[in-house]
Amino acid sequence: MRPFREFPEAAAANLRGVLTDIDDTLTTDGRLTASAYAALERLQAGGLLVVPITGRPAGWCDMIARFWPVDGVVGENGALYFRYDRAARRMIRRYQQPDARRRENRARLERLANRILRAVPGSAVAADQAYRESDLAIDFCEDVPPLDRPAVDRIVAAFEAAGATAKISSIHVNGWFGAYDKLAMTRALLRDCFDTDLEAERDRFVFAGDSPNDAPMFAFFPFAVAVANVRDFIDRIETPPAFVADRRSGQGFVEIADGLLHRRRGEP
Repeated sequence: MRPFREFPEAAAANLRGVLTDIDDTLTTDGRLTASAYAALERLQAGGLLVVPITGRPAGWCDMIARFWPVDGVVGENGALYFRYDRAARRMIRRYQQPDARRRENRARLERLANRILRAVPGSAVAADQAYRESDLAIDFCEDVPPLDRPAVDRIVAAFEAAGATAKISSIHVNGWFGAYDKLAMTRALLRDCFDTDLEAERDRFVFAGDSPNDAPMFAFFPFAVAVANVRDFIDRIETPPAFVADRRSGQGFVEIADGLLHRRRGEP
């Protein structure tokens, strides 16, 4: 990973958008700071598309798409995207799976949750689970005392033994039934809503992240950037991002946002 201060000016000038994880990339110690939120506003005011790409639940994504200075949001690790059409006053929602499949899979995940909690003492169903539509989030450090890595690995193993996909974020292990991820739904959002072929324009988007569930995005985008706390997980990320900020969490995101805007204006 190269220091973000080496991000090329020509690449910044060519950008169409910034895609960003939320937890521990935008947020700091579980809170969205005023400075990180303002950085989103500056990016959008600077003419860039701004899209959070998160493991957080559908219920949160509805609010984010409606109220934040963003152009859409991908949620539940790629299970859905929401975009609020302000002119039409209409929320556009797309899911990776049809309603009946989601109901069936939620029932399977509810049964699986009990097995995981018995197998991994100290873990808990995430507090935001009630607002999820497609996945199960097991908390290992957000609202519970932090579990060690072997415990987190046992959560992953329990999901995989049941035939589910499992991804580790900075706070949860998210599991779901189905073959999808953040990148696939990001492609769909940009194609459907912005007439963009992401395969052809991958070098015109920056992705900012911090943890193992961002790995597909780090691998895909040649100008992916991480906040400094990515180093906490770097041994679990097969393809690291091209660049890394000096600062952690929300302050790292501010560093990235302002650095991109300065470079777009040709400023040092």
